[in-house]
Amino acid sequence: MGHAVNGETSLKFLIYGRTGWIGGLLGYLCKKQGIDFSYGHGRLENRSQLEADIACVKPTHVFNAAGVTGRPNVDWCESHKVETIRANVSGTLTLADVCRDKGLVLINYATGCIFEYDDDHPLGSGVGFKEEDTPNFVGSFYSKTKAMVEELLKNYENVCTLRVRMPISSDLSNPRNFITKITKYEKVVNIPNSMTILDELLPISIEMAKRNLTGIWNFTNPGVVSHNEILEMFRDYIDPSFSWKNFTLEEQAKVIVAPRSNNELDATKLKTEFPELLSIKESLIKYVFEPNKKTT
Repeated sequence: MGHAVNGETSLKFLIYGRTGWIGGLLGYLCKKQGIDFSYGHGRLENRSQLEADIACVKPTHVFNAAGVTGRPNVDWCESHKVETIRANVSGTLTLADVCRDKGLVLINYATGCIFEYDDDHPLGSGVGFKEEDTPNFVGSFYSKTKAMVEELLKNYENVCTLRVRMPISSDLSNPRNFITKITKYEKVVNIPNSMTILDELLPISIEMAKRNLTGIWNFTNPGVVSHNEILEMFRDYIDPSFSWKNFTLEEQAKVIVAPRSNNELDATKLKTEFPELLSIKESLIKYVFEPNKKTT
């Protein structure tokens, strides 16, 4: 991937998930920051292939942005359970184990879609789920496998688990971008949620690797934003003629196979480590809507 001339000469990142959204952005950020990196070629569930990658690359840190989320969405996982386990459970655990053997920190992009609002964390209360809370959402097979893996990875002292939620980037042409998705839906629910602005948070994850941080982190911007608030911003900044229709969770349930997670994650831990971290609405404006602004 080319050696950095004046960048972080001692760093060498091995990144899994070359064809994925986050994996691609990570490579771009490494180039921009002059960090030497290579993409892994091995399948995550194939231990000897992972060991070969590490022997070849000799990384200082490993990043896992591979796994299946399902295409077009997590409903795919409901009918492809073995494939989901292979990637999200066997694969992730194998990679963590190989990294531990080699004394390497693994930055693992995980999910915060393992919680849902409950009596102790009611919608609109501002009380978010913390890193040490036990997942309470197993409505989809995807979330179920992710919760299992998180629980097992707690025992690996070399793993940094980043709970990503409803990822958003400034690239509004990307079909995986939460904003792009909801602007294309016929109808949307309107529920406040914690979300992850990748333009702000992915550089922070690189910094976390440099600091060798481990353990579980709620990897979202502080606060919540609702679907309608985002679509209002989209209308105000991008397309004044844009309109949308809402429907209830009950109505949504009729067009999806598996229920979706809605929650607020408490981002205090991340904000304490990175005080410059913006709230979700500030981050949306600064990193997504201002750069894409089309209205006058």
